[in-house]
Amino acid sequence: MIGKSVPRVDAYDKVTGRAKFTDDMILNKCLVAKVYHATIGNGVVKSIDTSEAEALDGVVKVVTFKDVPNHCYPTPGHPWSVELAHQDIADRNLLTGRVRYYGDDIAAVIAEDEVAASRALRLIKVEYEEYPVEIHPRKSMRGSEHPIHLDKKDNILARSNFFIGDVDKGLKESSAVVKRSYKTSIVQHCHIENNISYAYMEKGRIVVVSSTQIPHIVRRVVGQALGIPWGRVRVIKPYIGGGFGNKQEVLYEPLNAFLTMQVGGRPVKIELSREETFANTRTRHSIEYDLVAGVDEEGHLLAKDMHAYSNQGAYASHGHAIAANGLTSWRLQYACPNMRGEAYTVYTNCPTAGAMRAYGIPQASFASECFMEDIATEIGMDPLEFRRKNLIRGYYEDAYLKPIAANTNGIFECLDKGAEYIHWEEKRKAYAHQTGSVRRGVGMALFSYKTGVWPISLEIAGARLSLNQDGSVQLQVGATEIGQGADTVFSQMAAETLHMDISDVHICSTQDTDVTPFDTGAYASRQSFVSGTAVKECAELLKEKILDYARTLMPDEKRELDLDHGWITAGGEQVMATEQLAMESYYSLSNSSVLTAEVSKQVKKNTIATGCCFAEVEVDMKLGKIKVLDIINVHDSGKLLNPQLASMQVHGGMYMSIGYGISEQLILDEKTGRPLNANLLDYKMMTTMDTPELKADFVELNDPMGPYGNKALGEPPAIPCAPAIRNAVLNATGIAFNEIPLTPQRLVEAFLQAGLI
Repeated sequence: MIGKSVPRVDAYDKVTGRAKFTDDMILNKCLVAKVYHATIGNGVVKSIDTSEAEALDGVVKVVTFKDVPNHCYPTPGHPWSVELAHQDIADRNLLTGRVRYYGDDIAAVIAEDEVAASRALRLIKVEYEEYPVEIHPRKSMRGSEHPIHLDKKDNILARSNFFIGDVDKGLKESSAVVKRSYKTSIVQHCHIENNISYAYMEKGRIVVVSSTQIPHIVRRVVGQALGIPWGRVRVIKPYIGGGFGNKQEVLYEPLNAFLTMQVGGRPVKIELSREETFANTRTRHSIEYDLVAGVDEEGHLLAKDMHAYSNQGAYASHGHAIAANGLTSWRLQYACPNMRGEAYTVYTNCPTAGAMRAYGIPQASFASECFMEDIATEIGMDPLEFRRKNLIRGYYEDAYLKPIAANTNGIFECLDKGAEYIHWEEKRKAYAHQTGSVRRGVGMALFSYKTGVWPISLEIAGARLSLNQDGSVQLQVGATEIGQGADTVFSQMAAETLHMDISDVHICSTQDTDVTPFDTGAYASRQSFVSGTAVKECAELLKEKILDYARTLMPDEKRELDLDHGWITAGGEQVMATEQLAMESYYSLSNSSVLTAEVSKQVKKNTIATGCCFAEVEVDMKLGKIKVLDIINVHDSGKLLNPQLASMQVHGGMYMSIGYGISEQLILDEKTGRPLNANLLDYKMMTTMDTPELKADFVELNDPMGPYGNKALGEPPAIPCAPAIRNAVLNATGIAFNEIPLTPQRLVEAFLQAGLI
């Protein structure tokens, strides 16, 4: 089954509308809760009057920041650590009177229906004491009279650095030194299904049904937020309409759990609007980079230095992990004897930034790959040649985190495929001396991406298999299907190891923390690597149990037993139907033993995926419009488990990365921090008409770390397109844009300044 493009196991139910999402499972007479959001960007609530709202017909209860537990809790979807120093920052309350961003959560209304809840919100009266708003990290880190969090007087959430060799000496010895600054924008995940949950009480316990990537982590955080034993919380995750990291965060589930407790355990629903999803969930960090590098006369990197300033927004969320991940990528892939990096993560009065697909690497890669292009341009070398000259061949590892290593490295094969597809040499020559206001160019960018989070954090996964009476199997995993095809791949893995058809593997797509094996969830491109390891070991264990039981039924059989598509074989000969064995295991009067296997696996390994993007663009300089004519991603992701699903993943990631580079940006008012385009009309995602034909290709190297030779593929496709397009625009126009998105206004202003139009 591994390596075959089998149809998705959830395809039929999803396209026919039979799949049940959270909103499809809402209980009868479910109350509706809505959150009252602050209308200032920084300050404190001086007074709040909820009397009119409470008196409104249909309103059941109104709670404010004065009514919730006063202890703070963490919200990111990281594995918990029993070591205090490695725990996430707890800086959030269910509701707050200290407003830290425009839209902060002050109060909540519980009503019989949505109309009553919406009307009640408008009747709440709040008076504020306002403080100055700062939405830029470099300014915010200077500190202020009113720090955003009292324990961080300079508003710096965290900083980290590393040193390899002697960068200053390397720069002095360089024949050319290049300095540049780059900036990425705030963007939002824009998953189809807005964030939604409902909660109720059953037998003294709280049940939360949520659209989340991390049900077991939600359970823990709800317990922490409410100050109750974690075992009193049950979390159910149905089908989910996308997450991309935004649902790798515990968002309104703790508040929802608190609200059901306030109404005697009656079911309460919190469903966010699209505007709330933009402003009150999570965004991708905007990060600013100052980069310096030196090269010798032949173009070899001798030293490179990075300073990063990450805009965290109002609360810690995933915090410094994103900027730190970018620092790690600065050390990887390119050979350089002297490297230095320092990163700051800074609180601002912006919507909170958290995890988003590829976890800080789209930002770092944009800066790094634009920088590599600019160095090559400055020294007069072809950008592809410059990269080939400086890339590490074969095995390499992170100098600081030794288990993180490229055990297989297909980057040169990827470059060859991409360059051949885009006709790199011919088009670089053809586009070298263009005139006129419409010009074309080709560009490229690389990436490397580690698989999973070990050794930085815990990696643990669980799987359970049971043999059914008809010889098929039931599969349960704690890892979550969020639209990426995980259930299909897990089913293929079980079928591969048990030597059966995928139609005989029945996977449960709903996670329920009461019964589902423990797994930390969908993030870090970890599931086919980490959870896949658990599935493989679980299938091997069940296979062993089946064959052991077969030996009790055939004590005289001396040949080696195996499984083969519905049969027990001996020496390759079919000797007993698996269904017959299964019936015996359930109903034998003398030898009944239902055959099950369960594995909880801590995975202490990692590997690095690599790849590249090549793009051809046409730039209409008078209109400031970029048209992507052709684009390809080539990935070294180890063995492809399902080629069709792999291509699907790449196409989706490319679409996100193109939008990241060309059009997407959450715009905030400078004075208040209020989002100005928090809707799908004004926030400019790529439409079908804007999206070119997307080409995906692969270099398949069997990676020894992956359970089936596989490594990361979920997030890497979202990394390289933005810098590749930027570099193609540089090739076309000679103008280096160091901030994304490349909007028409930004382009036209630069072309006017350069005298090109």
